[in-house]
Amino acid sequence: MLADHDHQTCTSVEPTPEGDPGPAGTAAVADAAPVTGTGGRPSTPWWRRWPVAVATVAVLAVVVGVVVGVVVGVAVNQDDSAPAPGPSAEGPPTADPLGADIAGIQAQLKITPNNADSWATLGLDYVQEAKNTVNPMYYPKADGALARSLQIAPTGNAAALAGQAALRAAQHRFADSLALAQQARALDPQNSTIYGTLADAYTQLGRYDDARDAVQQMLNLHPGTPAYTRAEYVYELAGQPDQARDLMNQALAEATTPADIAFCRYYLAELAFTGGDPTEALHQIQLGTQVDPRYPDLLEGQAKAEAALGQEAAAVADYAQLVASVPQPQYVIEAGEYLQSIGHVAEAQQDYTLFDAENTLFTSNGVQLDTDPTLFYADHGDPAKALAAGEAGIRIRPFLEMDDAYAWALHANGRDADALTWSNKALATGMRNALFAFHRGMIENALGQKDAARTDLTTALAINPHFNPLQVPVARAALAQLGGPR
Repeated sequence: MLADHDHQTCTSVEPTPEGDPGPAGTAAVADAAPVTGTGGRPSTPWWRRWPVAVATVAVLAVVVGVVVGVVVGVAVNQDDSAPAPGPSAEGPPTADPLGADIAGIQAQLKITPNNADSWATLGLDYVQEAKNTVNPMYYPKADGALARSLQIAPTGNAAALAGQAALRAAQHRFADSLALAQQARALDPQNSTIYGTLADAYTQLGRYDDARDAVQQMLNLHPGTPAYTRAEYVYELAGQPDQARDLMNQALAEATTPADIAFCRYYLAELAFTGGDPTEALHQIQLGTQVDPRYPDLLEGQAKAEAALGQEAAAVADYAQLVASVPQPQYVIEAGEYLQSIGHVAEAQQDYTLFDAENTLFTSNGVQLDTDPTLFYADHGDPAKALAAGEAGIRIRPFLEMDDAYAWALHANGRDADALTWSNKALATGMRNALFAFHRGMIENALGQKDAARTDLTTALAINPHFNPLQVPVARAALAQLGGPR
Protein backbone atom coordinates (compact mmCIF):
# COMPACT_ATOMS: atom_id res chain seq x y z
CA MET A 1 0.00 0.00 0.00
CA LEU A 2 1.32 3.44 -0.95
CA ALA A 3 2.42 5.50 2.00
CA ASP A 4 0.51 8.78 2.32
CA HIS A 5 3.44 10.91 1.26
CA ASP A 6 1.68 14.26 1.66
CA HIS A 7 4.65 16.49 1.07
CA GLN A 8 4.67 15.26 -2.49
CA THR A 9 1.14 16.20 -3.41
CA CYS A 10 0.19 19.29 -5.34
CA THR A 11 -1.44 21.69 -2.95
CA SER A 12 -4.57 23.69 -3.68
CA VAL A 13 -6.73 22.11 -6.29
CA GLU A 14 -8.95 23.84 -8.78
CA PRO A 15 -12.19 22.13 -7.88
CA THR A 16 -15.88 22.90 -8.32
CA PRO A 17 -18.54 25.33 -9.40
CA GLU A 18 -21.38 27.01 -7.58
CA GLY A 19 -24.04 29.46 -8.70
CA ASP A 20 -25.06 29.72 -12.36
CA PRO A 21 -25.03 26.43 -14.26
CA GLY A 22 -21.85 25.93 -16.25
CA PRO A 23 -21.07 23.62 -19.14
CA ALA A 24 -19.62 21.03 -16.77
CA GLY A 25 -22.79 20.98 -14.64
CA THR A 26 -23.55 22.56 -11.31
CA ALA A 27 -22.53 21.57 -7.84
CA ALA A 28 -22.98 23.35 -4.58
CA VAL A 29 -19.72 23.97 -2.82
CA ALA A 30 -21.53 23.22 0.42
CA ASP A 31 -21.63 19.62 -0.76
CA ALA A 32 -17.87 19.57 -0.36
CA ALA A 33 -17.75 21.21 3.05
CA PRO A 34 -14.51 20.08 4.63
CA VAL A 35 -14.44 18.01 7.74
CA THR A 36 -12.15 18.91 10.58
CA GLY A 37 -9.03 17.11 11.52
CA THR A 38 -5.28 17.30 11.69
CA GLY A 39 -2.21 16.08 9.94
CA GLY A 40 -0.61 16.36 6.54
CA ARG A 41 1.39 19.06 4.88
CA PRO A 42 1.10 21.03 1.67
CA SER A 43 3.20 21.35 -1.40
CA THR A 44 3.71 23.99 -4.01
CA PRO A 45 0.85 24.22 -6.49
CA TRP A 46 2.12 23.32 -9.93
CA TRP A 47 -0.62 25.11 -11.84
CA ARG A 48 0.72 28.54 -10.81
CA ARG A 49 4.06 27.74 -12.38
CA TRP A 50 5.21 26.83 -15.85
CA PRO A 51 7.17 23.59 -16.22
CA VAL A 52 10.41 24.18 -18.09
CA ALA A 53 11.47 21.53 -20.55
CA VAL A 54 14.87 20.34 -19.40
CA ALA A 55 16.16 20.42 -22.95
CA THR A 56 15.61 24.18 -22.97
CA VAL A 57 17.23 25.03 -19.66
CA ALA A 58 20.74 25.57 -20.93
CA VAL A 59 19.49 27.63 -23.87
CA LEU A 60 17.19 29.63 -21.62
CA ALA A 61 20.17 30.39 -19.40
CA VAL A 62 21.92 31.93 -22.40
CA VAL A 63 18.82 33.89 -23.39
CA VAL A 64 18.32 35.22 -19.89
CA GLY A 65 21.99 36.09 -19.65
CA VAL A 66 21.89 37.99 -22.93
CA VAL A 67 18.59 39.77 -22.32
CA VAL A 68 18.83 40.71 -18.66
CA GLY A 69 22.41 39.91 -17.75
CA VAL A 70 21.51 37.01 -15.51
CA VAL A 71 22.79 33.47 -15.85
CA VAL A 72 20.37 30.82 -14.66
CA GLY A 73 22.19 27.67 -15.68
CA VAL A 74 21.21 24.29 -14.25
CA ALA A 75 23.39 21.22 -14.34
CA VAL A 76 21.24 18.21 -15.10
CA ASN A 77 22.31 14.82 -13.88
CA GLN A 78 20.62 12.30 -16.14
CA ASP A 79 22.02 9.27 -14.31
CA ASP A 80 18.99 8.18 -12.34
CA SER A 81 20.66 4.99 -11.20
CA ALA A 82 22.66 7.16 -8.82
CA PRO A 83 20.78 10.45 -8.56
CA ALA A 84 22.70 13.46 -7.41
CA PRO A 85 21.38 15.25 -4.36
CA GLY A 86 19.27 18.30 -5.09
CA PRO A 87 20.45 21.83 -4.49
CA SER A 88 20.85 22.29 -0.78
CA ALA A 89 19.37 25.25 1.00
CA GLU A 90 21.58 27.51 3.03
CA GLY A 91 21.73 26.59 6.66
CA PRO A 92 21.67 23.25 8.43
CA PRO A 93 20.18 20.15 6.77
CA THR A 94 17.16 20.32 9.05
CA ALA A 95 16.11 23.50 7.23
CA ASP A 96 15.29 21.37 4.19
CA PRO A 97 13.35 18.25 5.28
CA LEU A 98 12.58 17.22 1.71
CA GLY A 99 16.22 17.50 0.72
CA ALA A 100 17.10 15.37 3.73
CA ASP A 101 14.49 12.80 2.65
CA ILE A 102 16.02 12.67 -0.82
CA ALA A 103 19.53 12.23 0.52
CA GLY A 104 18.36 9.50 2.86
CA ILE A 105 16.61 7.56 0.12
CA GLN A 106 19.62 7.90 -2.17
CA ALA A 107 21.81 6.43 0.56
CA GLN A 108 19.35 3.61 1.12
CA LEU A 109 19.25 2.78 -2.59
CA LYS A 110 23.01 2.35 -2.65
CA ILE A 111 22.48 -0.52 -0.22
CA THR A 112 19.22 -1.93 -1.65
CA PRO A 113 19.11 -0.80 -5.30
CA ASN A 114 16.18 -3.06 -6.19
CA ASN A 115 13.71 -1.57 -3.73
CA ALA A 116 10.77 -0.49 -5.90
CA ASP A 117 9.07 1.44 -3.10
CA SER A 118 12.20 3.51 -2.46
CA TRP A 119 12.53 4.38 -6.15
CA ALA A 120 8.86 5.41 -6.25
CA THR A 121 9.23 7.55 -3.15
CA LEU A 122 12.35 9.16 -4.59
CA GLY A 123 10.50 9.93 -7.81
CA LEU A 124 7.66 11.57 -5.89
CA ASP A 125 10.17 13.56 -3.87
CA TYR A 126 11.82 14.78 -7.07
CA VAL A 127 8.48 15.98 -8.42
CA GLN A 128 7.88 17.92 -5.23
CA GLU A 129 11.40 19.33 -5.10
CA ALA A 130 11.00 20.60 -8.67
CA LYS A 131 7.95 22.57 -7.51
CA ASN A 132 9.53 23.78 -4.29
CA THR A 133 12.70 25.01 -5.97
CA VAL A 134 11.25 25.97 -9.40
CA ASN A 135 14.03 23.76 -10.76
CA PRO A 136 13.18 21.59 -13.77
CA MET A 137 16.27 19.40 -13.37
CA TYR A 138 14.20 17.25 -11.05
CA TYR A 139 11.64 16.22 -13.68
CA PRO A 140 13.92 13.88 -15.66
CA LYS A 141 15.22 12.55 -12.35
CA ALA A 142 11.64 11.85 -11.29
CA ASP A 143 10.86 10.20 -14.61
CA GLY A 144 13.89 7.96 -14.35
CA ALA A 145 13.28 6.99 -10.72
CA LEU A 146 9.63 6.17 -11.33
CA ALA A 147 10.44 4.16 -14.44
CA ARG A 148 13.04 2.24 -12.43
CA SER A 149 10.42 1.45 -9.79
CA LEU A 150 8.02 0.09 -12.42
CA GLN A 151 10.83 -1.90 -14.01
CA ILE A 152 11.48 -3.61 -10.68
CA ALA A 153 7.77 -4.03 -9.83
CA PRO A 154 5.70 -3.74 -13.02
CA THR A 155 2.39 -4.87 -11.47
CA GLY A 156 0.54 -3.56 -8.42
CA ASN A 157 2.89 -0.59 -8.11
CA ALA A 158 0.48 2.15 -7.01
CA ALA A 159 3.27 4.33 -5.67
CA ALA A 160 5.05 4.63 -9.02
CA LEU A 161 1.82 5.19 -10.92
CA ALA A 162 0.83 7.95 -8.49
CA GLY A 163 4.25 9.51 -8.92
CA GLN A 164 3.94 9.43 -12.69
CA ALA A 165 0.50 11.01 -12.43
CA ALA A 166 1.91 13.88 -10.37
CA LEU A 167 4.78 14.29 -12.82
CA ARG A 168 2.50 14.41 -15.86
CA ALA A 169 0.36 17.04 -14.16
CA ALA A 170 3.45 19.15 -13.52
CA GLN A 171 4.22 18.85 -17.24
CA HIS A 172 0.67 19.97 -18.15
CA ARG A 173 -0.15 16.54 -19.56
CA PHE A 174 -3.44 16.41 -17.72
CA ALA A 175 -5.19 13.63 -19.60
CA ASP A 176 -2.17 11.38 -19.02
CA SER A 177 -2.09 12.42 -15.38
CA LEU A 178 -5.74 11.52 -14.91
CA ALA A 179 -5.35 8.09 -16.50
CA LEU A 180 -2.34 7.26 -14.33
CA ALA A 181 -4.03 8.53 -11.15
CA GLN A 182 -7.08 6.40 -11.89
CA GLN A 183 -4.86 3.34 -12.27
CA ALA A 184 -3.18 4.15 -8.96
CA ARG A 185 -6.52 4.62 -7.20
CA ALA A 186 -7.70 1.22 -8.41
CA LEU A 187 -4.68 -0.32 -6.69
CA ASP A 188 -4.76 1.81 -3.52
CA PRO A 189 -8.22 3.36 -3.03
CA GLN A 190 -7.55 4.46 0.57
CA ASN A 191 -4.62 6.76 -0.21
CA SER A 192 -5.44 10.45 0.15
CA THR A 193 -2.52 11.64 -1.97
CA ILE A 194 -3.89 9.88 -5.03
CA TYR A 195 -7.20 11.72 -4.65
CA GLY A 196 -5.30 15.00 -4.57
CA THR A 197 -3.67 14.19 -7.88
CA LEU A 198 -7.03 13.10 -9.30
CA ALA A 199 -8.56 16.39 -8.19
CA ASP A 200 -5.75 18.36 -9.81
CA ALA A 201 -6.20 16.60 -13.14
CA TYR A 202 -9.99 16.78 -13.07
CA THR A 203 -9.83 20.50 -12.39
CA GLN A 204 -7.46 21.33 -15.21
CA LEU A 205 -9.62 19.27 -17.56
CA GLY A 206 -12.69 21.30 -16.56
CA ARG A 207 -14.35 18.44 -14.69
CA TYR A 208 -15.18 20.47 -11.59
CA ASP A 209 -17.78 18.14 -10.09
CA ASP A 210 -15.37 15.22 -10.26
CA ALA A 211 -12.64 17.39 -8.76
CA ARG A 212 -14.89 18.40 -5.86
CA ASP A 213 -15.70 14.77 -5.15
CA ALA A 214 -12.03 13.84 -5.17
CA VAL A 215 -11.26 16.65 -2.72
CA GLN A 216 -14.03 15.47 -0.42
CA GLN A 217 -12.65 11.94 -0.52
CA MET A 218 -9.21 13.31 0.31
CA LEU A 219 -10.69 15.17 3.28
CA ASN A 220 -12.48 12.04 4.44
CA LEU A 221 -9.30 9.99 4.30
CA HIS A 222 -6.75 12.45 5.62
CA PRO A 223 -8.01 15.93 6.64
CA GLY A 224 -4.62 17.61 6.71
CA THR A 225 -3.09 20.64 5.07
CA PRO A 226 -3.01 19.29 1.48
CA ALA A 227 -6.74 18.54 1.68
CA TYR A 228 -7.58 21.88 3.33
CA THR A 229 -5.75 23.84 0.65
CA ARG A 230 -7.55 21.97 -2.08
CA ALA A 231 -10.88 22.56 -0.37
CA GLU A 232 -9.90 26.23 -0.09
CA TYR A 233 -9.75 26.41 -3.84
CA VAL A 234 -13.19 24.82 -4.15
CA TYR A 235 -14.56 27.84 -2.33
CA GLU A 236 -12.36 30.29 -4.20
CA LEU A 237 -13.58 29.01 -7.55
CA ALA A 238 -17.15 29.26 -6.33
CA GLY A 239 -16.79 32.92 -5.39
CA GLN A 240 -16.71 32.39 -1.62
CA PRO A 241 -13.47 34.09 -0.52
CA ASP A 242 -14.33 34.21 3.18
CA GLN A 243 -14.73 30.44 3.37
CA ALA A 244 -11.59 30.04 1.26
CA ARG A 245 -9.63 32.24 3.67
CA ASP A 246 -10.87 30.28 6.67
CA LEU A 247 -9.65 27.04 5.13
CA MET A 248 -6.26 28.49 4.22
CA ASN A 249 -5.89 29.68 7.80
CA GLN A 250 -6.73 26.15 8.92
CA ALA A 251 -4.08 24.83 6.53
CA LEU A 252 -1.62 27.33 8.00
CA ALA A 253 -2.40 26.12 11.51
CA GLU A 254 -1.48 22.58 10.42
CA ALA A 255 1.70 23.58 8.57
CA THR A 256 4.94 22.57 10.25
CA THR A 257 7.87 23.44 7.96
CA PRO A 258 9.10 26.86 6.78
CA ALA A 259 8.20 26.10 3.15
CA ASP A 260 4.70 24.98 4.11
CA ILE A 261 4.09 28.07 6.23
CA ALA A 262 5.42 30.32 3.46
CA PHE A 263 3.13 28.59 0.98
CA CYS A 264 0.07 29.26 3.13
CA ARG A 265 1.11 32.86 3.78
CA TYR A 266 1.61 33.45 0.06
CA TYR A 267 -1.88 32.24 -0.77
CA LEU A 268 -3.42 34.19 2.07
CA ALA A 269 -1.70 37.16 0.46
CA GLU A 270 -3.13 36.17 -2.91
CA LEU A 271 -6.63 36.00 -1.45
CA ALA A 272 -6.15 39.46 0.03
CA PHE A 273 -4.69 40.96 -3.15
CA THR A 274 -7.28 39.52 -5.51
CA GLY A 275 -9.91 40.82 -3.08
CA GLY A 276 -8.52 44.35 -3.39
CA ASP A 277 -6.49 44.59 -0.17
CA PRO A 278 -2.78 45.00 -1.04
CA THR A 279 -1.98 46.17 2.51
CA GLU A 280 -3.06 42.85 4.00
CA ALA A 281 -1.37 41.04 1.11
CA LEU A 282 1.95 42.71 1.92
CA HIS A 283 1.50 41.87 5.60
CA GLN A 284 1.02 38.18 4.81
CA ILE A 285 4.05 38.21 2.50
CA GLN A 286 6.19 39.73 5.23
CA LEU A 287 5.05 37.07 7.70
CA GLY A 288 5.94 34.37 5.18
CA THR A 289 9.32 35.91 4.44
CA GLN A 290 10.19 35.95 8.13
CA VAL A 291 9.76 32.17 8.17
CA ASP A 292 11.22 31.23 4.78
CA PRO A 293 12.89 34.07 2.87
CA ARG A 294 13.90 31.64 0.10
CA TYR A 295 10.36 30.74 -0.91
CA PRO A 296 10.29 32.01 -4.52
CA ASP A 297 6.68 33.17 -4.81
CA LEU A 298 6.94 35.55 -1.87
CA LEU A 299 9.03 38.07 -3.79
CA GLU A 300 6.42 38.16 -6.56
CA GLY A 301 3.67 38.78 -4.03
CA GLN A 302 5.72 41.50 -2.38
CA ALA A 303 6.48 43.33 -5.63
CA LYS A 304 2.84 43.17 -6.73
CA ALA A 305 1.57 44.53 -3.41
CA GLU A 306 4.19 47.29 -3.34
CA ALA A 307 3.19 48.32 -6.87
CA ALA A 308 -0.48 48.52 -5.89
CA LEU A 309 0.40 50.59 -2.81
CA GLY A 310 2.41 53.09 -4.86
CA GLN A 311 5.77 52.02 -3.43
CA GLU A 312 7.43 52.45 -6.79
CA ALA A 313 11.11 52.18 -5.92
CA ALA A 314 10.58 49.04 -3.86
CA ALA A 315 8.40 47.45 -6.53
CA VAL A 316 10.90 48.16 -9.31
CA ALA A 317 13.75 46.71 -7.27
CA ASP A 318 11.80 43.61 -6.28
CA TYR A 319 10.59 42.94 -9.82
CA ALA A 320 14.16 43.26 -11.08
CA GLN A 321 15.34 40.75 -8.50
CA LEU A 322 12.41 38.44 -9.30
CA VAL A 323 13.12 38.37 -13.04
CA ALA A 324 16.82 37.90 -12.39
CA SER A 325 16.38 35.01 -9.99
CA VAL A 326 13.14 33.31 -11.12
CA PRO A 327 12.46 34.27 -14.75
CA GLN A 328 9.18 32.42 -15.04
CA PRO A 329 7.09 33.65 -17.97
CA GLN A 330 4.25 34.82 -15.71
CA TYR A 331 6.64 36.86 -13.58
CA VAL A 332 8.46 38.31 -16.56
CA ILE A 333 5.21 39.58 -18.07
CA GLU A 334 4.01 40.95 -14.74
CA ALA A 335 7.26 42.85 -14.23
CA GLY A 336 7.20 44.24 -17.76
CA GLU A 337 3.63 45.44 -17.51
CA TYR A 338 4.31 47.23 -14.25
CA LEU A 339 7.40 48.90 -15.70
CA GLN A 340 5.41 49.97 -18.76
CA SER A 341 2.66 51.38 -16.54
CA ILE A 342 5.12 53.72 -14.79
CA GLY A 343 6.80 54.83 -18.01
CA HIS A 344 9.88 52.58 -17.97
CA VAL A 345 9.21 51.54 -21.54
CA ALA A 346 12.71 50.38 -22.49
CA GLU A 347 13.00 48.18 -19.41
CA ALA A 348 9.52 46.79 -20.03
CA GLN A 349 10.45 45.91 -23.59
CA GLN A 350 13.46 44.04 -22.27
CA ASP A 351 11.14 41.83 -20.21
CA TYR A 352 8.79 41.36 -23.16
CA THR A 353 11.70 40.31 -25.36
CA LEU A 354 12.72 37.80 -22.73
CA PHE A 355 9.20 36.39 -22.53
CA ASP A 356 8.95 36.07 -26.31
CA ALA A 357 12.26 34.20 -26.37
CA GLU A 358 11.10 31.92 -23.57
CA ASN A 359 7.86 31.14 -25.33
CA THR A 360 9.64 30.33 -28.59
CA LEU A 361 12.11 28.05 -26.82
CA PHE A 362 9.46 26.22 -24.84
CA THR A 363 7.24 25.69 -27.87
CA SER A 364 10.12 24.43 -30.00
CA ASN A 365 11.00 21.94 -27.27
CA GLY A 366 7.53 20.53 -26.78
CA VAL A 367 6.28 22.60 -23.83
CA GLN A 368 2.97 24.30 -24.57
CA LEU A 369 2.54 27.45 -22.52
CA ASP A 370 -1.15 28.34 -22.51
CA THR A 371 -2.65 31.30 -20.65
CA ASP A 372 0.50 33.43 -20.54
CA PRO A 373 1.22 33.66 -24.28
CA THR A 374 -2.49 33.84 -25.08
CA LEU A 375 -3.03 36.88 -22.88
CA PHE A 376 0.35 38.45 -23.58
CA TYR A 377 0.05 38.45 -27.34
CA ALA A 378 -3.57 39.56 -27.19
CA ASP A 379 -2.57 42.54 -25.03
CA HIS A 380 0.64 43.39 -26.85
CA GLY A 381 -0.27 43.56 -30.50
CA ASP A 382 -0.08 40.07 -31.96
CA PRO A 383 -3.66 38.74 -32.14
CA ALA A 384 -2.82 35.91 -34.54
CA LYS A 385 -0.20 34.56 -32.16
CA ALA A 386 -2.62 34.95 -29.26
CA LEU A 387 -5.28 32.94 -31.06
CA ALA A 388 -2.85 30.17 -31.97
CA ALA A 389 -1.73 29.89 -28.34
CA GLY A 390 -5.35 29.97 -27.17
CA GLU A 391 -6.49 27.25 -29.52
CA ALA A 392 -3.60 25.02 -28.48
CA GLY A 393 -4.12 25.76 -24.79
CA ILE A 394 -7.86 25.12 -24.74
CA ARG A 395 -7.28 21.64 -26.16
CA ILE A 396 -4.92 20.52 -23.41
CA ARG A 397 -6.22 22.56 -20.48
CA PRO A 398 -9.96 23.30 -20.69
CA PHE A 399 -9.90 25.04 -17.31
CA LEU A 400 -11.61 28.34 -16.55
CA GLU A 401 -8.37 30.37 -16.68
CA MET A 402 -7.83 29.06 -20.19
CA ASP A 403 -11.49 29.73 -21.07
CA ASP A 404 -10.96 33.37 -20.13
CA ALA A 405 -7.65 33.67 -21.99
CA TYR A 406 -9.14 32.10 -25.11
CA ALA A 407 -12.08 34.52 -24.93
CA TRP A 408 -9.65 37.42 -24.82
CA ALA A 409 -7.72 36.10 -27.82
CA LEU A 410 -10.97 35.78 -29.77
CA HIS A 411 -11.83 39.37 -28.82
CA ALA A 412 -8.42 40.55 -30.03
CA ASN A 413 -9.24 38.92 -33.36
CA GLY A 414 -12.65 40.61 -33.64
CA ARG A 415 -14.64 37.45 -32.92
CA ASP A 416 -16.63 38.93 -30.07
CA ALA A 417 -19.72 36.72 -30.27
CA ASP A 418 -17.54 33.63 -29.86
CA ALA A 419 -15.50 35.44 -27.22
CA LEU A 420 -18.56 36.11 -25.09
CA THR A 421 -19.47 32.42 -25.06
CA TRP A 422 -16.04 31.50 -23.69
CA SER A 423 -16.01 34.42 -21.26
CA ASN A 424 -19.34 33.29 -19.84
CA LYS A 425 -17.90 29.81 -19.46
CA ALA A 426 -14.92 31.18 -17.53
CA LEU A 427 -17.25 32.88 -15.05
CA ALA A 428 -19.78 30.05 -14.80
CA THR A 429 -18.44 28.69 -11.51
CA GLY A 430 -19.13 31.97 -9.73
CA MET A 431 -15.46 32.80 -9.17
CA ARG A 432 -14.83 36.46 -8.27
CA ASN A 433 -12.04 37.41 -10.64
CA ALA A 434 -11.48 41.01 -11.62
CA LEU A 435 -9.59 40.19 -14.82
CA PHE A 436 -12.31 37.83 -15.99
CA ALA A 437 -14.98 40.46 -15.31
CA PHE A 438 -12.93 43.11 -17.12
CA HIS A 439 -12.52 40.88 -20.15
CA ARG A 440 -16.23 40.13 -20.33
CA GLY A 441 -17.09 43.79 -19.89
CA MET A 442 -14.86 44.82 -22.78
CA ILE A 443 -16.25 42.05 -24.98
CA GLU A 444 -19.82 43.09 -24.15
CA ASN A 445 -18.92 46.69 -24.91
CA ALA A 446 -17.58 45.68 -28.31
CA LEU A 447 -20.88 43.87 -28.98
CA GLY A 448 -22.87 46.95 -28.05
CA GLN A 449 -24.22 45.42 -24.83
CA LYS A 450 -23.68 48.62 -22.90
CA ASP A 451 -25.61 47.85 -19.71
CA ALA A 452 -23.94 44.47 -19.29
CA ALA A 453 -20.53 46.01 -20.01
CA ARG A 454 -21.09 48.71 -17.44
CA THR A 455 -22.05 46.12 -14.83
CA ASP A 456 -19.04 43.90 -15.47
CA LEU A 457 -16.52 46.73 -15.58
CA THR A 458 -17.93 48.10 -12.33
CA THR A 459 -17.63 44.61 -10.84
CA ALA A 460 -14.03 44.23 -11.98
CA LEU A 461 -12.91 47.44 -10.30
CA ALA A 462 -14.95 46.70 -7.19
CA ILE A 463 -13.36 43.26 -6.77
CA ASN A 464 -9.81 44.50 -7.19
CA PRO A 465 -8.93 48.02 -8.34
CA HIS A 466 -5.31 46.87 -8.81
CA PHE A 467 -5.93 43.77 -10.95
CA ASN A 468 -3.53 44.81 -13.74
CA PRO A 469 -1.47 48.01 -14.01
CA LEU A 470 -2.13 48.39 -17.75
CA GLN A 471 -5.75 47.26 -17.88
CA VAL A 472 -7.13 49.15 -14.88
CA PRO A 473 -6.85 52.51 -16.71
CA VAL A 474 -8.54 50.93 -19.74
CA ALA A 475 -11.38 49.69 -17.56
CA ARG A 476 -11.81 53.12 -15.94
CA ALA A 477 -11.85 54.90 -19.29
CA ALA A 478 -14.38 52.49 -20.79
CA LEU A 479 -16.56 52.76 -17.71
CA ALA A 480 -16.47 56.55 -17.88
CA GLN A 481 -17.62 56.43 -21.51
CA LEU A 482 -20.49 54.17 -20.42
CA GLY A 483 -21.68 56.64 -17.80
CA GLY A 484 -19.62 55.64 -14.80
CA PRO A 485 -19.97 52.88 -12.20
CA ARG A 486 -23.38 51.43 -11.52
